[in-house]
Parts: sequence; structure tokens; C-alpha cells
Amino acid sequence: MPARLINASDEGAAYDSKFDNVDLDEILGQARLLNNYIKCLENQGPCTPDAKMLKDILPDAMMTDCVKCTEKQKYGAEKVTRHLIDNRPNDWERLEKIYDPEGSYRIKYEATKTANDESQTVVFQPLAQGDS
Repeated sequence: MPARLINASDEGAAYDSKFDNVDLDEILGQARLLNNYIKCLENQGPCTPDAKMLKDILPDAMMTDCVKCTEKQKYGAEKVTRHLIDNRPNDWERLEKIYDPEGSYRIKYEATKTANDESQTVVFQPLAQGDS
């Protein structure tokens, strides 16, 4: 792994946090910006410096369950991948073939989502006579 992608020289070092403050909501909210990131990740278009870094670390991050990610990177990775799976499944499928061909992230996400949906189900019981 190139040295510029990590903060320190040891193997357990975190990825560089230089781009941790990128506004993910802006990217996810603007189709043009998100499309440019996706094209970069698919080798179909140019990459901004932060997209290039993402592209460089993504295979390792997916393979190691993001163990070298900072907390902001973990949060951002979750936010972006959940957005793609839920809102842009065709884009996610293409990226998944490149970066997670076994679909392990999607499988974990769907299991977590199902468990969360089930735990948030509210069942209303009818009131018995005289209850108010």
C-alpha cells in the first residue's frame, strides 16, 4: 500500500484522514457529483484527489472490514454504501462487482436492516372495555 494512504509507517496505521471532512450530504444530494465519484470508482472517468484516495483504499477497506478507517471514515462508508444500496441499486451492483464480488457487505447490511426494522415494529393492542 502506498505510504501516502496511511498516517504512520506501521501496518496497523489508520488511513490518511486528510479528506475526512468532505461533505458527504452534498455529494449524495447532487446527482452530478455522485455520478462523477461513481465513474471514478469504475475507471470510467477522472478522479478528484479525494475520490482517487477512496479508490486506492477501497479494496483494502472492504477486505478488512474497514479496520484501518478512522471513525469518520467508518461513518462515511456506512452512509454512502447504505445510500447506494437503498437509492441507487444499479450503481451499487456495478461497484459491488468490482470491490465486493461476494456481496458480503450487502448481505451484512440487509441482515442488519431487517433486524432493525423488526425491532422497531410497533404492535398496537386494542383497548379492553373500560380502558382509556
